[in-house]
This record gives sequence, C-alpha cells and structure tokens, in this order.
Amino acid sequence: MSNIFEALINTIKTAMDEDTQTRLHTGEVTLCWLYYTSMSEALGYEEDALNMSTDGEVLEMLNDAIKTCGSQVKRLEQFLMREGVPLPAMPARKPKSDPEEAPLGVKLTENEIANGVSAKVAYMNIQCATVQSQSIRNDVALMFMEFQAELLTFGATLKPLMKKRGWLRIPPYYYPPGVPES
Repeated sequence: MSNIFEALINTIKTAMDEDTQTRLHTGEVTLCWLYYTSMSEALGYEEDALNMSTDGEVLEMLNDAIKTCGSQVKRLEQFLMREGVPLPAMPARKPKSDPEEAPLGVKLTENEIANGVSAKVAYMNIQCATVQSQSIRNDVALMFMEFQAELLTFGATLKPLMKKRGWLRIPPYYYPPGVPES
C-alpha cells in the first residue's frame, strides 16, 4: 500500500520544484501550525500511555504510533523553522515510569489508550486532507499526503487490534423506517 503512495509522491515531486520559492499563505501556516501542535500533543499522549500499560500488543502499537508521530513532528518542525514560522511552546515530556506503580484512579485502561490513539489518528487524517485541499504550494500538499499515507498505514494495523480485543466503538446501526430487520 505504501509503495503506491511512494510512487505517486515521487512523480509529483518532479512537478513541484518551483513551489518552494513561493511564500506560505496564512492558511497554510495556520494549518501546519495546528497540525504540529495536535501531533505533538498526540505524541505526548502516546508516551504517557507507555507508562500505563503492560500489554505487549498495546506497547507495540504505542511504539509504532510514537515512531510515526515523532517522525511527522520532526519533519514538520524542520519545515516550519525553514519557513520562518515560530513554533508553539509544548509541555515538557514526562519521565518513564513503572506502569505497575500508576494509581488505578489515574491509570488508563488498554481500551482507553487504544481508543484515544484511534481518535487522534482519525482527527489527524482529517487534518491532512484539509491541508492538502487548501494548500497552494505543492510541497505542503505533498508533505501532508505523505503524513496521511503513514497514518492510514498505521490505522490499518490499529483497527484489527481493536476489533480483536472488542475495543472498537461502533455507532448504533441505522434501520430506515419500513425496512425489515434481519
């Protein structure tokens, strides 16, 4: 799946060299800044969740999420700094701690952790699509296309885990009036 995206991205890169000379418009700056802030906070959530779980599958998922989020935060940070956009102040990262020592009233369950990560991934996918549709510069749109491909790839592994564990939250089914129920 990511190979298709990589081929598309490489094709588009050749057509966009001139775009980097154009300044970012205020919408692009705002959207990049918002994504950077949201992704940095998601990264902090995932790092905090490592301090609350002892479940091997959840820890593996969190490490994958941290790798994806950390990479995107770093790339976007470098891009924003290169463009002269000031970065928001982010809270300091919390130290590593023993999950067994976390008080039960504070500790998130694996279900809560997985659903928190899932909600953040869904939101970030929407943000990626928004940036792509509102960007004038192709390099910005391309960067967010890459981000979205990474999130979709990650989500493709998160959803089966959540289904397997019974953690996937499904809205109520809709039965239109007059349709026989099966």
